Amino acid sequence: MMSQARNQLDPITQATVTVAWVIVLNKPFYPVYIWYLVGDGVSASLGTLLLAPLFLTIPFVARRSSLSARIALPLIGAVDTLFETKLFGSASGTELYFAACIMLVGLSFRADEKWWQRGMAVLVFAVFVFSRKFIGAPLHIWTALEFGTLFNLNAFAVASLLAFIALRYAGIPRT
Repeated sequence: MMSQARNQLDPITQATVTVAWVIVLNKPFYPVYIWYLVGDGVSASLGTLLLAPLFLTIPFVARRSSLSARIALPLIGAVDTLFETKLFGSASGTELYFAACIMLVGLSFRADEKWWQRGMAVLVFAVFVFSRKFIGAPLHIWTALEFGTLFNLNAFAVASLLAFIALRYAGIPRT
């Protein structure tokens, strides 16, 4: 039954749903990485799970509206990134996830949806600028060494996510 619903989605929306599932399935591991690599801030890192249910809604939204699902993924990603930047601080490298949000905007729209794409690109960029100018101090205090570890963790995670997105969307026509 699930594969039948999946087959009804267009290829771009199928890719969007796949990325949403990968994010949802990876989110519970982030606090484990914090515990193992940083040691401190595990309770703060549990906050990263708060927005996971929003990513989980994307596969369900996709069944009703392909465009809404493709808008939702980079939008939820941007809100999640903003929240995690407030939680961890800019020095943690969480803002690098905005790159994945922008990449999703670049790949998730058809040629006739260019105004949606442009609007989403501007919106995600505006959220990024907001995070740089107005986010304030992080909710958890980290040492310089911990920030370095967090930055390395997030840089690796973002590069992995970007590679996955590129591989998943490869070859999908956008007409």
